[in-house]
Amino acid sequence: MQNLLLSYYGDDLTGSTDVMEALELGGVPTVLFMRQPDPSLLARFSHCRAVGLAGTSRSETPQWMEENLTPAFEWLKALGAAICHYKICSTFDSSPAVGSIGRATEIGRRIFGEASVPMVVGAPQLKRYTAFGNLFAAFRGAFFRIDRHPVMSRHPVTPMDEADLLVHLSRQTSLGSGLVNLATLQADNLSQTVDQILRDKDIVLFDVDSLRTQQRVGEQLWRIHEKGHGFVVGSSGAEYALLAAWAAKGIVSGHAAFPSPGPVDRLAVVSGSVSPTTEKQIRHALAHGFEGIEMDAMRLVREGAGEAIEQAVAAGLASLAKGHSVVLYTALGPQADRGAEIDRIEGARNTLGRALGTILRRLIAEQKLKRAVIAGGDTSSHALGQLAIDALTVRMPLPQSPGSPLCVAHGGGEIDGLEIALKGGQVGTDAYFETIRLGS
Repeated sequence: MQNLLLSYYGDDLTGSTDVMEALELGGVPTVLFMRQPDPSLLARFSHCRAVGLAGTSRSETPQWMEENLTPAFEWLKALGAAICHYKICSTFDSSPAVGSIGRATEIGRRIFGEASVPMVVGAPQLKRYTAFGNLFAAFRGAFFRIDRHPVMSRHPVTPMDEADLLVHLSRQTSLGSGLVNLATLQADNLSQTVDQILRDKDIVLFDVDSLRTQQRVGEQLWRIHEKGHGFVVGSSGAEYALLAAWAAKGIVSGHAAFPSPGPVDRLAVVSGSVSPTTEKQIRHALAHGFEGIEMDAMRLVREGAGEAIEQAVAAGLASLAKGHSVVLYTALGPQADRGAEIDRIEGARNTLGRALGTILRRLIAEQKLKRAVIAGGDTSSHALGQLAIDALTVRMPLPQSPGSPLCVAHGGGEIDGLEIALKGGQVGTDAYFETIRLGS
C-alpha cells in the first residue's frame, strides 16, 4: 500500500472502531482488519490511507503481549506508514497484570527502534482531558478526575485509582517518563522544549485540554515523526490531533460525507456490559419496542454452556420471528455484575465474549439480519471473532456518540455486507440502540 499516513493496533475492538471513525470523519479512508490480512485481502483496500489491526490486549497479560504484540507491531512496521499508533482506551484503565500500557509501550519502542515514545490521551471530542498529567473524563454531563469517576474508579477489572497518568504508568514500566504540559504548549519555544524532553525521557505525555492544545500537539507529532518518533501510544486523541495538523497543512481534504443507511425492521443486540450507561440504553430500548432476554453469565462460561447458548438462541429467534428487535444481555448495570464469580474461572471473560458472538452469529444467519450491535468493549473483541469477519469499514459515524460508528463487515457468506456497531460500555446516548436501528 502506498502513501499510508497511519497504521494502528487497537487494544480492543471498540477502541479500534473509534480510531477508524475519527479518521473517516477527518477525510482519511480507513480499513480495520480483524487479523493480519493476506496480500489479496490487503489489496482490496489499496485506496485506504490508514490501516488498523483490531486486538484484545486491553484484557490480556504482559506475557500475552510479548507473544502477540511483537508480530503485530512487526507487520504494522512493514506497512511503512508515516506513523504507527498503539491505541489505548481514553480512560487509561490498565494495570501491571492486565492491559499493561507500559509493557505494550516497551514492546513498541523495541520493535520500532525508538529512543522515546510520544503519548497522547486527552480527546475533547470524547470529553477526555489531560491537564498537567492528570486525566479528567465526563459522565452524564459532569466532569470528574479519573480516580473519582463514578464508573472508571470502580471498573471491574482495571479500576483507576490514580489520576496522574505518569504515576499510574510507573507501576507498569521502569521506562522514564516526562510531560509536555499545558504551560509548555503555550510557549514560543515549544519545538525546542519538546525535542529536549524527548532526548531526556523514554515516554513523553502531551497534555490536551482543548481543541487549540490538541492542534498544537498534532503539529508536534507530525513534526517529530520525521526525527524518528513515528511510534505513538494513546487514545483516539492522537488521531484527532494529527487530523487537525494534516488539515492545516492540506494533507487531507477535511470531513467526508456519509449518507444515512436508513432503518431496518429488526435489530439484534448482545450485551456483556455492566456499565450504568449500557443499562440505561437497554432500558430505553425495552421501553421503545425492543424485547429483552436476560442471560445468566455464569451459565455461559461454565462447562455445559452449550445448553444456555441454545436457550438464548431459541428465545432470540422467537422474538425476531415475531418482528421484534431484541436485546440479549447478561447484566443490567453494575448491581448485576458477577465479575468476581466469573474471575474465579480462568479465561471466563473471554469465554463469555465468545458465547455472545456465537449467539449473535446464529441469530444473524437464521433470521437473515442486516444489522446488529455488540455492547461492551472487552465483549466486542471476543464476540466479533465468532462472526468470521475479515475487515470493517465505516458505514455511518455517530457524532452524537463518538467512538461507536455503524460499520460494514467484509467476509464470507451471510456476514459480507452486514452492518454492525460495536459499543464500549461507557459510550453512547440513552437512545443508542434505537438510533442504530433507525440508521440516522
